Amino acid sequence: MCTTVQINMEATGNNIARMRKLKGITIRQIQEEMGFNTPQAIYKWQNGTTLPSLENLVVLAEMFETTIAEIVVVKK
Repeated sequence: MCTTVQINMEATGNNIARMRKLKGITIRQIQEEMGFNTPQAIYKWQNGTTLPSLENLVVLAEMFETTIAEIVVVKK
């Protein structure tokens, strides 16, 4: 049986912002690490407007010293 799973974008964005602040990482540092020209994508993640790609989630998990499962909030 397959259950329907959705990602809670707002809660995931809140996690990204919270974990970033806990680690003392700036938006600028994430921007540079990911090679972005502007920080807009990161702001959109934190606001729950969009989600990071899988590759970007891997980078965030490494930067925050956690797992993707701890970053992404799933609602069933």
